[in-house]
Amino acid sequence: MGKIRIMADSTCDLSAELIERYGISIIPLNIMMDDAPYLDGVETTPDQIYAWADANKTTPKTAAPGPEAAIEFLRPAAEAGEEVCFLGISEQMSSTCQVLRLAADELEYTGHVHVVDSMNLSTGIGLQVLYAAELAAEGIAPDALAKKLEEYRTRVRASFVVDTLTYLQRGGRCSAVTALVGNTLKLKPRIEVTDGKMGVSKKYRGNREKTVLAYVKDMEEALVKAEPKRVFITHSGINQEIIDEVKSYLTSLKHFEEIYVTRAGGVISSHCGAGTLGVLFVEAADE
Repeated sequence: MGKIRIMADSTCDLSAELIERYGISIIPLNIMMDDAPYLDGVETTPDQIYAWADANKTTPKTAAPGPEAAIEFLRPAAEAGEEVCFLGISEQMSSTCQVLRLAADELEYTGHVHVVDSMNLSTGIGLQVLYAAELAAEGIAPDALAKKLEEYRTRVRASFVVDTLTYLQRGGRCSAVTALVGNTLKLKPRIEVTDGKMGVSKKYRGNREKTVLAYVKDMEEALVKAEPKRVFITHSGINQEIIDEVKSYLTSLKHFEEIYVTRAGGVISSHCGAGTLGVLFVEAADE
């Protein structure tokens, strides 16, 4: 049995270096601007999205890959007779996983394409993708890999602190009044992913640097008990000084073997706007 090919969608927010190092195949989602689709990370960048959103006083719509794109994405693996494990954005947020299942069916390759709902977003998916790639490199069987991923995803902890409520309001995720009051009072919500859905768990008040550091330090107890293999700092465009402070703090914990910094792609950035930062990690498994 050959090695399993690991695939994911563009919302996993892994850096180009990590994608290449682990041999991950990525299918981009669509970002709709001026009624035209743009491939996430291929035909548009977060900074272009922010410029368009500010000019139009709205946020782009985002959409799963189309059926034809999904079929062409899977076709090389099907023609090579490879086993595939695809990790997609939470099915509570997108139909991407279902589109890949239908594409596998269209190619009459369903039994060889193992679609796993990450129940997450951004590097909450990325953590699972790297774990899957490591298991695949060890020669694990496809069914065993899928089973391990279903357990692993329950331990992924994904959260972000959002700098402005403007983008959430434009996208219909909070009211105009809430956004106005929140921005006036400098309230920064902490968004957490739980059971595949996003929700607000806490609100911070103050400037960007103060709130980001308060958010990270609030997680210290969980961070020092986390799996030590890796942790992600993922942001949607924020001052380098803040990133450096967060990385310095995580380094000071003397716990993580690898601290990765990645920038969120177009889909995540479309919904949260600039200035968002998250620290994403995996809880240690029970003994």
